[in-house]
Amino acid sequence: MDHLPQDPMMLISAVNMLLRDDEFDTLEDLCVYFDRDVEAMKAQLLAEGYVYSETQRQMRPVGYDEP
Repeated sequence: MDHLPQDPMMLISAVNMLLRDDEFDTLEDLCVYFDRDVEAMKAQLLAEGYVYSETQRQMRPVGYDEP
């Protein structure tokens, strides 16, 4: 993959795939590789209802892990 998708749902899918398949160890590493600002990406995806879970190493729906 030479760039990250612009579509938010495709971006979430791509980020989760790249992290799951151990292409990158952290979201920060992934963002550096694709020349993206990690905080801007988190903000963009939060607007779509997703947050980054450090423990799961993936983008998850807001509230997914809440009791």
